[in-house]
Amino acid sequence: MKRSTRRDLRSTRRDFLKRSVAGGLALGLPSLVAGGPRVAQGAGANAEVRMGVVGLGGIDVVGGVGGRGRQLIAALRKIPGVRVVALCDVDQAILDHGVQQLKDRGEEAAACRDIRKLLDDKTIDAVAIATPNHWHALATVWACRAGKDVYVEKPFSYNIWEGRQMVAAARKYGRMVQVGTQSRSSAVLREAIQYLRSGQLGPIRSAHALVYRAREGIGKVSGPTPVPPTVDYDLWCGPAPKAQLLRKQLHYEWHWFWATGNGEIGNNGAHVIDVCRWALGQNKPPARTVSIGGRFGFDDGGETPNTQIAFWDYRPAPLVCEVRNLRTAKGPDSMGTFRNRDRGVVIECEGGYFAGDPASGAVYDNQGRKIKEILDGRKAPDPEASHLANFLAAVRSRKADGLNAEALQGHVSAACSHTANISHRLGKQSAPEAILEANRSNRELSDAVERCREYLRHNGVDLGTTQAVMGPWLSFDPDQERFVGEFADRANGLSRREYREPFVVPEV
Repeated sequence: MKRSTRRDLRSTRRDFLKRSVAGGLALGLPSLVAGGPRVAQGAGANAEVRMGVVGLGGIDVVGGVGGRGRQLIAALRKIPGVRVVALCDVDQAILDHGVQQLKDRGEEAAACRDIRKLLDDKTIDAVAIATPNHWHALATVWACRAGKDVYVEKPFSYNIWEGRQMVAAARKYGRMVQVGTQSRSSAVLREAIQYLRSGQLGPIRSAHALVYRAREGIGKVSGPTPVPPTVDYDLWCGPAPKAQLLRKQLHYEWHWFWATGNGEIGNNGAHVIDVCRWALGQNKPPARTVSIGGRFGFDDGGETPNTQIAFWDYRPAPLVCEVRNLRTAKGPDSMGTFRNRDRGVVIECEGGYFAGDPASGAVYDNQGRKIKEILDGRKAPDPEASHLANFLAAVRSRKADGLNAEALQGHVSAACSHTANISHRLGKQSAPEAILEANRSNRELSDAVERCREYLRHNGVDLGTTQAVMGPWLSFDPDQERFVGEFADRANGLSRREYREPFVVPEV
């Protein structure tokens, strides 16, 4: 399919405003999708929303992971009043597979490899973006500029600066932008946070985000790996450097490389960090952050930590995230637990704590005795479908304050992951005694370090031999969204990237 030229993509602000007033006329190319008119501004609850899905995810990926775009299509099918009318993926084999899946269900969708072609179509109301992280910002900004509403997968952004541009684009172009942290639409967590805020357990003392998920190493390669012939690699790289592929698998494994991903803390960590920040009522990134961790036991080519403790110094109650991906030991307790949990969140209060996830949870006293079961046995609705339905309701109503995970919330939670990763990247390997001594006065952090050391020992890692990386404490101005202090220059340098033409994230 022919790609739009750069001249097609450039339009003056005056021209854009004229098109917006006219109700979102085509941006240059003919309509990709045959069909009726788009959802009108402020349309009624029964108006059909026509969606495009960008990024379908790998097929038969080693480890059985990926395929987020296809998962979203399956969830959208449960919601009345929405139709997937277009698919976009840079891998022709994946795109063909997605189109065939729809055909097998008696559904049809147009297909293209270049997101710019999809965005040029005036009949598409909204897009779901499930691309690799390095594409989230540019796809969102382009979509907002093209008059589309956006459901963008977590983490909201690839870096801090991009996240701010995404928020600015939502505001400037008046678009509904929701991030896919579906825990915000969980009936369990909404009731739990309401209970915590009632004060019945006293003030919150700390929030813990748990990501204990076993993974396998990705192996090593001795040289560049051929890119699959079905992939437009220039489009796949987009805003990232167009470098040689130095891993066995193009799809999904991009999570573990800094040029395209944000590691596990930006992947599954995005969900639980967001819930903890929601419970704490914190609506800005914290003023101080530190990371301790490393990539242990895998002996592979990945770059991001597979074990990480991040501490965000929110006041009066801090947020702690623990990532554990290594499991070599046998048995159900090989990953360890915290408050008998190996996933989800634990919100500790003066008089007890909440422990749970989007599907279930309960409140306990300080001795671990259950006080209250959240939802009292009632079955919780599917948070994924609820989250998408919440987005679609805002598409119709044009009321951004009705979104459960609006762009700004996504940006702040992603920024937490980014500040922790930047601390890690500026850190150095340190002896375990030095790490413990440096954090002895911080009870929550030192406890997390001790528990992590025990988990690693149980899985065959001796921190005395294979040292963890102790990142520096980073100071951050949450209003200016810039690092300040001793490490500011290097940290701010990692908050933004250089781009390849024409895949430049604009300053909005």
